[in-house]
Amino acid sequence: MIDVNELRKGVTFELDGNLLKVLDYSHNKTGRGNANIKVKARNLLTGSTIERTFSSGQSVQDVNLDFANVSYMYNDGDMYYFMDNQTFEQPAIKKESLGESALYLKEGMEVKLTFYKGEAIDVELPTSVDLKVVEAEMAIRGDTATGVTKKVTTESGVTVQCPNFVNIGDTIRVDTRTGEYLTRV
Repeated sequence: MIDVNELRKGVTFELDGNLLKVLDYSHNKTGRGNANIKVKARNLLTGSTIERTFSSGQSVQDVNLDFANVSYMYNDGDMYYFMDNQTFEQPAIKKESLGESALYLKEGMEVKLTFYKGEAIDVELPTSVDLKVVEAEMAIRGDTATGVTKKVTTESGVTVQCPNFVNIGDTIRVDTRTGEYLTRV
């Protein structure tokens, strides 16, 4: 059992027969009484997102997870296929289970795959990924006293706010945790 005060972003737990991964966490303590812990979590089996509020002192069920380093191979629209780097097995994950992570996957990318009871359920991406820009808004000359940005679309479909000097064909580094532009590569 895990005390709800120990829940943080990325922690996986079981609640009411559902396997949940914490996406966002907030701890609120009022003057009197117990603290409230508000959790936004994604159901790893169905892909749906829920919000739940716990009182301090409650606990949730801990889960045993297995991990494997894999390479992303391809997708067929609904399923994403990976190859284990040591056993050469090819586990697959549903697109709904990946959520936003699917937008950052590139062929050949090394990722960490999470297994629950022998079934692949989640993927842990590297902190940043390099993506090629395929579409960009026109840059507006002049207003350079402020940090002028424009929207660009990458090869995987991610839309990112970038500085004006980024053009179609450039490769940019994007933070997979926040979806923000880091640098031009």
